[in-house]
Amino acid sequence: MTFEIKDTFRLDGAPFQIISGSIHYFRVVPEYWRDRLEKLKAMGCNTVETYIPWNLHEPVKGSFRFDGMLDVERFVRTAQELGLYVILRPSPYICAEWELGGLPAWLLAEDGLRFRVSDPRFQAHVADYYRVLMEKLVPLQIDRGGPVLLMQVENEYGSYANDPAYLRWTRDLMRDLGVTVPLVTSDGPEHERLRGGTVEGVHATVNFGSQAAERFASLRAFQPEGPLMCMEFWLGWFDHWGNPQHVTRDPAEAAAALDDILSQGSVNLYMFHGGTSFGFMNGSNYGAGLEPDVTSYDYDALLTEDGQVTEKYRLFRAVISKYRPIPEVPLTTPIRRAAYGQVPVAEKAGLFSVLEDLSAPVESVHPQSMERLGQPYGYILYRSPLRTEERVDRLRLWKAADRAQVFLDGKKAATVYDQELSETVELGLSCPLGADLDILVENMGRVNFASRLEEQRKGIDQGVSVNGHWHTGWRQYPLPLDNLDRLDFGRPWAEGLPGFYRLPFQVEEPGDTFLDFSGWGKGCAFVNGFCLGRFWDAGPQKRLYLPAPLLHKGENEIILFETEGKTAGHITLCGEPDLG
Repeated sequence: MTFEIKDTFRLDGAPFQIISGSIHYFRVVPEYWRDRLEKLKAMGCNTVETYIPWNLHEPVKGSFRFDGMLDVERFVRTAQELGLYVILRPSPYICAEWELGGLPAWLLAEDGLRFRVSDPRFQAHVADYYRVLMEKLVPLQIDRGGPVLLMQVENEYGSYANDPAYLRWTRDLMRDLGVTVPLVTSDGPEHERLRGGTVEGVHATVNFGSQAAERFASLRAFQPEGPLMCMEFWLGWFDHWGNPQHVTRDPAEAAAALDDILSQGSVNLYMFHGGTSFGFMNGSNYGAGLEPDVTSYDYDALLTEDGQVTEKYRLFRAVISKYRPIPEVPLTTPIRRAAYGQVPVAEKAGLFSVLEDLSAPVESVHPQSMERLGQPYGYILYRSPLRTEERVDRLRLWKAADRAQVFLDGKKAATVYDQELSETVELGLSCPLGADLDILVENMGRVNFASRLEEQRKGIDQGVSVNGHWHTGWRQYPLPLDNLDRLDFGRPWAEGLPGFYRLPFQVEEPGDTFLDFSGWGKGCAFVNGFCLGRFWDAGPQKRLYLPAPLLHKGENEIILFETEGKTAGHITLCGEPDLG
């Protein structure tokens, strides 16, 4: 088959209106891909769109993963089996409220490396990645018998930079590696964004959430010919920790906005199904301060985080029915919610007592960032004895991010977050000579948008001053928490300090459930070795989604890492979410 961009989109020569929905395969367990795609088709969509996250597919330089939740080929082929077409957005950068916008953290270890511009070192890394990735994607194109109609060059580039040579290089690299389907860009509809983010020979699309006539008029004035398309129709929004409540959008108002778009052009619904930023993959924004995103990527989308049909879905289906027939699609994946009740804490151990089991320390004169130590995500603990001080009056962490807890002689002394990290902390505490100074730093999720991408080193990147002088001689304990099988729950635990908690529970029949953290402070949760993500009593999200495929009949195990010393004797597995 052929797909072309002429006066309109043309599929085998016939006019074709794209009605697409976003599903990020990496935010959904593979056992549920077919269910979400069936519901997409049943709403009337003919296409599915997905980003491709570089940081998951190349977690270590030169080491690639395309298995399990990262089997993008299987996701695309599943869509094809259901008669859906596919849009792929394999930009090095994806935004997506995803950690560092999908750029791998190991890029940050190179001093002076410039992202997303004509920097030969950055371009070499992209080329190495694309040579592997495109071998997977090229056979999936529609002119090769696959379902892929379009691929995207970069992503919202006009909101980041305006380097036309870099855009031309990216376009040409994709073509040289076998991409033959039409290429597109996506940017905000302002002409400044379009001038900075578009490139010759690539069709421009725009992203917006309302005022379709005005947004499309701007695109048409910039690009006089070809079809109009909204590549991201923002039908909801995301949450960050500390929001007063879960962000929602009126379903009827969103449906009316969709009707406006479809009366003029094509659309990709962002998000049709948001899913979950499992593990430590949530991104952050930065405005007046750091705004790390919650674990849920529900997005107030057309399907809930766990795939339930919403009122917004039903209203969107009614709108789409005005533009194309709605097919009958049987749903083939049995899915149910389950409430398993309270699960008590069975064992616990303090972080300081298991530190040597979980991490091999690295010694240096000054502390080093996570990236310089080869650690991408999680926590890191810096330890040094106070060899010359019997009081700590003033403490400052230089070039530190994102959140640090300070412990003096095994007792909590301070918590500093974001902009507070650049200030001197007045402690005024006495301590015995030789007491340990411990600093536990958490990467809360790297900024994923705008100009701060290159500033996202985590941990402590320059040094620590005590009472006005540099304090030297550090042992650094990387804690990515990817080895919790080493935990020894026979080790001591102390109230009020960071610790690990083990909660075994029995399951007769696996079902989707939600971990409720009432009474707990801040940390992350693991189920049968899989990291579900972060919890924090700052809200708005109060429960973590646990998909049934992560459970098995018989005994299952939850392990919690809690950093504030605020714990309850149990958690509750509930039958419905609570996003605040």
